[in-house]
Amino acid sequence: MLSGLVIVDKPQGWTSHDVVGRMRRLAGTRKVGHAGTLDPMATGVLVVGINKATRLLTYIVGTSKTYEATIRLGATTITDDAEGDVTGTSSTAAVTDEAIEAGIAKLRGPISQVPSSVSAIKVNGERAYARVRAGEDVKLASRPVTIHTFDVLAIRHGVTAVATDASTRDGVSYVDIDVTVRCSSGTYIRALARDLGADLGVGGHLTALRRSAVGPYTLDRARTLEELAENLEILDIADAARALMPVRELTAAEANELSFGRRIPASPEGTHTVDAPAAAFAPDGTLVALLADAGKHAKPVLVFPPDPEAKTAVVTEGPSQ
Repeated sequence: MLSGLVIVDKPQGWTSHDVVGRMRRLAGTRKVGHAGTLDPMATGVLVVGINKATRLLTYIVGTSKTYEATIRLGATTITDDAEGDVTGTSSTAAVTDEAIEAGIAKLRGPISQVPSSVSAIKVNGERAYARVRAGEDVKLASRPVTIHTFDVLAIRHGVTAVATDASTRDGVSYVDIDVTVRCSSGTYIRALARDLGADLGVGGHLTALRRSAVGPYTLDRARTLEELAENLEILDIADAARALMPVRELTAAEANELSFGRRIPASPEGTHTVDAPAAAFAPDGTLVALLADAGKHAKPVLVFPPDPEAKTAVVTEGPSQ
């Protein structure tokens, strides 16, 4: 049974669910999932798990993410990105580069963020975006997130022509900002664009978004769907776990005990938890289990039974760190 992670370079216009459907056909299995939704407008790293590797997705979802994005100041949209209707425009002629840097500085570190109203967050069992499309005025609660880095790569000032009535066209100024953001799970980059524009008094929205990393899995490892159709590169589940988690090397006796779901002595550090377990490997390099320490013992959170007929991927090196 084919198992492992596929690092997909998601194309623009596809939903994450679309990608999962395509991977099911390529891998010939229904047991496929992904670790962290990307909006249709966004491109870049989407981590897909196949068969037994879907059990790792829970731990990948909570890792930090890195994005390359373009924020446009001077206009707000209903979706906080370029796919939504423009709800207002403002001149950015008075917005300086120094003001932009100061506004971004306020959004670094631990912050409280209100997600976009058209996000996939559920409100009374229904997705927020579905309620917005039905005409509801959706207000979501703020949530704590951490912006580890929010760096400006380039600032471009410009003027665009916008029709104001049937016979005139007025130039409207705007500012485009290329940024890199590394953030905690659950952060909405378009909400950062919205909040930066609001702080500067001119409005803002996201015009481009590319995810360059999910935890240890990066773009240089990612493959397009066309490339994967030609050569389905799969990161072996053991290599995926080594890149993702602390590692514990087992003795043959410990590996045997864990294969039956039994406890073994705790790790010397004694710091591995159910939410942040260690990946435990047999002497031959096989992933045996995920372990959590509990007092003097370590107990298996997940056990990976051996599969003697497992197919191995042609690419065996781990992802770039």
